[in-house]
Amino acid sequence: MNKTDALIIGAGPTGLFTAHQLKLIGLDCEIVDNLDKIGGQCIELYPDKPIYDIPAVPECTGEELTKNLINQLKPFNLKFHLSERVDFLQKDKENWIVKTSKGKTFLTPNVIIAGGVGSFEPRKFPLKECEKFENKSIFYSVKDKRIFESKIVTIFGGGDSALDWAIELSKNSKVNLVHRREEFRGAQSTVNKVQELAKEGKIDLFTKYQISSIKGDSQLQSIVIKNDDNEIKNIKTDYVLGFFGLIMQLGPIANWGLNIDKKTIEVDTEKFETNQKGIYAVGDICSYPGKLKLILSGFHEGALAARACFKLARPNEKYRFEFTTSSKTIKDRLGVKSD
Repeated sequence: MNKTDALIIGAGPTGLFTAHQLKLIGLDCEIVDNLDKIGGQCIELYPDKPIYDIPAVPECTGEELTKNLINQLKPFNLKFHLSERVDFLQKDKENWIVKTSKGKTFLTPNVIIAGGVGSFEPRKFPLKECEKFENKSIFYSVKDKRIFESKIVTIFGGGDSALDWAIELSKNSKVNLVHRREEFRGAQSTVNKVQELAKEGKIDLFTKYQISSIKGDSQLQSIVIKNDDNEIKNIKTDYVLGFFGLIMQLGPIANWGLNIDKKTIEVDTEKFETNQKGIYAVGDICSYPGKLKLILSGFHEGALAARACFKLARPNEKYRFEFTTSSKTIKDRLGVKSD
């Protein structure tokens, strides 16, 4: 059993900064996330999109923000448990017993839910036969674009992700882009770029088409698409990418006895504690009067929740607020030489 002062659920920006705040005040913590990478929505949804409302950072991408937050945590050797979902939570005297989908068990007085919009999974193709090709020839996200080099890639979707990857992969691959409507939902500049590449013959566009069937036994060979007029096209392809958005769900969190309103968790604004003592919610997943779903708001919420954790983790000690600019203790924790 893993014992820790606080367990954070969610490795997005708010979860990362909350861990930083816990470590600064001398508490141990670990992070669990059901995604296979650090960064949460920033990495999964908009790694290359610019963000303009981080204080003192005029512009950065989701990937850059995540990297900076990870660098900020380097002095602490934080433990991450990725590709694991928290499936079980139960009170045990002054602690919480937490179990993950991979069988790990944690004992902690504090649980901080920084789960963004909850557990999310990609919307998938409706065809049952697609399942056998998942993570082999059919993907719903791109982890390593190099596997598509010099291959035929068919992309489904009409939003930013589909358009961005069509543009990117067309540099080294043959790309087909299939969308069920005539109009695309992405940024106009991106739509214009795709249409320009289509005119140049670098992208083959198929609008008002949807997937009908797939062909191949152990290896994907081609896909069949059909439009509203029942016109059918057979497209030879090596890989298929589907970008249909994500299904947002609270998952097991909904069964933990928390006050939930419209898929968000109600908290107070002093400690960002839920109706259950020792369980906090920060970031997009929490709600309170005046709540703004901004990353900077999540940072504020995480800082207060972290300090609330101190009382339960160190009941016989008194928390003393210190500034990072002048505290020798904090500088020692950061490995920074004091003046």
